[in-house]
Amino acid sequence: MPSLLNQSISKVSQLIKNKTLSVSELCSMCLERINKTKDLNAFITITENIAVEQSAWVQKRLEEGVNISLLDGIPIAFKDNFSTKGVRTTCASKMLSNYVAPYDATVVEKLCHKGAVMVGKTNLDEFAMGSGTVNSYFGPTRNPWRCGLKYKLKKRSKLLFGDGNSSLNDFEDSEINQEPLKDDDFFVAGGSSGGGAVAVASGACFGAISSDTGGSTRNPAAFCGIVGLKPTYGLVSRNGLIPLCNSMDVPGILTRTVDDAVILLNNLAGHDPKDSTTVTQPFSPFSLPDNIDVKNLCVGIPKEYECVGMSPEIIDVWKKVADAFEHAGAIVKPVSLPHTKYSIRCYSVINCCDVASNFARYDGIRFGHRAAAETSTEHHYAVTRREGFGEVVRERILAGNYFLLRKNYEKYFLQAAKVRRLICDDFQSVFNSGVDVLLTPVTLSEPVPYSKWILADHREHNAVDDFCTQPINMAGLPAVSIPCSFSKTGLPLSLQLIGKPFQEKQMLSAAKWMELQMDFPILDLDC
Repeated sequence: MPSLLNQSISKVSQLIKNKTLSVSELCSMCLERINKTKDLNAFITITENIAVEQSAWVQKRLEEGVNISLLDGIPIAFKDNFSTKGVRTTCASKMLSNYVAPYDATVVEKLCHKGAVMVGKTNLDEFAMGSGTVNSYFGPTRNPWRCGLKYKLKKRSKLLFGDGNSSLNDFEDSEINQEPLKDDDFFVAGGSSGGGAVAVASGACFGAISSDTGGSTRNPAAFCGIVGLKPTYGLVSRNGLIPLCNSMDVPGILTRTVDDAVILLNNLAGHDPKDSTTVTQPFSPFSLPDNIDVKNLCVGIPKEYECVGMSPEIIDVWKKVADAFEHAGAIVKPVSLPHTKYSIRCYSVINCCDVASNFARYDGIRFGHRAAAETSTEHHYAVTRREGFGEVVRERILAGNYFLLRKNYEKYFLQAAKVRRLICDDFQSVFNSGVDVLLTPVTLSEPVPYSKWILADHREHNAVDDFCTQPINMAGLPAVSIPCSFSKTGLPLSLQLIGKPFQEKQMLSAAKWMELQMDFPILDLDC
């Protein structure tokens, strides 16, 4: 029997409603799982006392007959760049290692008000700058797939593997012990929201709230074999999300199923007076049927996304899923997004400029780390920022200040802004041609061993790992990562659907159809 921690939010909610399961029991299970998987380093802060208090409050409401919410008693984690009142918010940086926010981010407030239980704050790349969750002040996060843990692959996709009697890698229902990596090596979790993705994949919580600036939700979701949703920019409030790049930051959602992502989105979307970038039109919650018809859905395949360095296995899964859409009656056609090739450079300039501006606030005086040296104000600033920031952050600050120099502003920042508009126009043109969703890879390869990952510097990783994800942030579009298959070494391979602005329902309907066809297994660590 599958572990209770592997069930969907709706199924667990029904057990709570029927009094088959108590909220405190569920909370204890997740806290126990967190403690058992501490070696994965998914959490920076475990909020056990808060979780117990919230569970008791929810249980009391249920006993009093208060109408139950789907989220009542459901354990949720938050990326550690979302402000949480009374709990430190570190952004995985020495600079904020002792910072405690005086208020809750809107996403935290909304979910906890609906009865969700906060079990902890998850690990990330420092200030969400990275694509591996390896440059955190608190150490790297480890991917639970092939991490010395035993698990079962209980399902196989007939669509991808043929008759279902054999799989691409001859996986059977028996226990699989993957070959251990050398020494203390491990597979990276993806970034920058790797902690949340690992927490969800390992059963430590039923959902995690992340941030997505250039793919930071979808990238780790792909590496960890779960669902990663980036909503349309402006649909979910950024209030309380410590900013990286204001015009691209979006709160993201990590879950094990598409339906679970819909549940969280329904409770998060909507206008927030505290965030002027949220849209004012009302959001209508929705649900997805079990029988989804993709007949006449127009699926675009952007030719530019098959780039140099992409794994043949990724390309193969991409083609097979595109064929599956077509066989189900969808219209599948090639499309062009010609300015995609400029997107990484454009993103890098805009991102660094925003970092240079946003990070001026970290001076060691108002909050955060403060250096001991105080020979002068300027010296104090310099030493504090040198000690408090990691290499990646310092480099982006320096690059951003260079791009923003008066002599460079038009050459770099203004030019990048113009290219960004061309990227947005590419997407608009494709959607205006009748395309409903775009189908693309998420990452260029399967998860990479840490020993191999560190052979390239972070600039090289940023230029490659976010190739398929960051153009969507440039255009403010919704996108979702769906696990589809396994590589020859037994690691998750995922694809991405990109939707029209504020058309999450249509995009997630197609995603659920994919999910049902792929029948991708949930990682069961209780085996």
